[in-house]
Amino acid sequence: MRQSPLKVLVIGYVWPEPRSSAAGGHMMQLLESFLAEGWHITFSSPASEGEHKADLASLGIAERSIELNSSSFDTFVAELAPDIVLFDRFMMEEQFGWRVEKHCPNAVRVLETSDLQSMRDARQHLLRERLKAVDDPNDFNDLFNLRNATLYDHMAAADITQRELAAIYRSDLSLMISDVEIELLTDRFRVPAALLHWCPLMLESSGGPFKPFAERAHFLSIGNFRHAPNWDAVLWMKHTLWPLIRQQLPQACIHIYGAYTPPKATALHNAAQGFHIMNWAEDALEVMSGARLCLAPLRFGAGIKGKLTDAMLCGTPSVTTPMGAEAMHGPLPWPGAIASSARALADAAVRLYQDQALWTEAQERGSQLMAARYDKRTHAAALTRRIRDCHEQLQQHRLDNFTGMMLRHHHHKSTQYMAQWIEAKNRTV
Repeated sequence: MRQSPLKVLVIGYVWPEPRSSAAGGHMMQLLESFLAEGWHITFSSPASEGEHKADLASLGIAERSIELNSSSFDTFVAELAPDIVLFDRFMMEEQFGWRVEKHCPNAVRVLETSDLQSMRDARQHLLRERLKAVDDPNDFNDLFNLRNATLYDHMAAADITQRELAAIYRSDLSLMISDVEIELLTDRFRVPAALLHWCPLMLESSGGPFKPFAERAHFLSIGNFRHAPNWDAVLWMKHTLWPLIRQQLPQACIHIYGAYTPPKATALHNAAQGFHIMNWAEDALEVMSGARLCLAPLRFGAGIKGKLTDAMLCGTPSVTTPMGAEAMHGPLPWPGAIASSARALADAAVRLYQDQALWTEAQERGSQLMAARYDKRTHAAALTRRIRDCHEQLQQHRLDNFTGMMLRHHHHKSTQYMAQWIEAKNRTV
């Protein structure tokens, strides 16, 4: 028997752009999971609409622009009376959490973390420090092998970590795209497992048939240029990794696609070097399906990488770092190669590019990994079931999270007074 539909309000940090970023794709997967349950969805955001925004209205999702530090949101959320409020990124929980609690105290508050931003920031800082200190700046094995205890030491004192962890505690449930991040939160930060839910990318694998080895050409890299790990990877490819590949494959080309291409990226284009900046891809899967190899030399980051699941969906083997492959394959073999230095990445890429048998084996591994770890129906059912359980047992769930109650009391009061002060100040300007 089908349960009664729930009413969902999403407060987005940005309007979803599924063809621009993995975060946008994951948001759309969450929305589709809710729609499949017959839930009624309103998507709201204080951000301006981007040029690649998804057409939510065509899916039956209501859209509403909202303002920061404005009591107009109070009237809106009270009238909507949602059963579930999903905050997209911790900054939205900081801004609107106290208003939701005041006007809809019985709504389940869900945090979509996208990735653990405090982990990404800590790793970026560690990379910068390491590049200043070592003799060989292109071997990152020690950096990639940081264990939870060491990473915790670098994260714990940071302001962004304390803010992000506080938002996780204040929420009833936080969606974690990475099981490695769940391990860090529960093992080192002592976050109760009851507050976390593993929700990776939820995908429908085609299983092929794929375009064969002989009909593919060139290397491909893809990713939103506004995302700092992607831009760092492009620079590393340009100045270090790609010259090593071209030494062995002098006719090879790499095509680099990304949304919101800045002039500094366009300036890297050099056809004579086979280094092509291609701007935004209208259909990322189409260009991925024609490439022989996907390169993702990520030196820092968090979460899981949509470009690498896209590669698996298209039957395209990939070469990446341990950072790129983190939380993506569990005990299963990687569909390509993982390496920790520029030389090892280049050598692995050249081997895969030339060896058809090795390439075909990697392609088959990708299909197996997609089916085992990213099945849409399995994860969507687990997600909606977990939210329903939380909704039905909300009072006890919150009593069991005393730290969260305490943080909500102190944070929400201070945030409320600050927001009201800003609103009053804006009225006088």
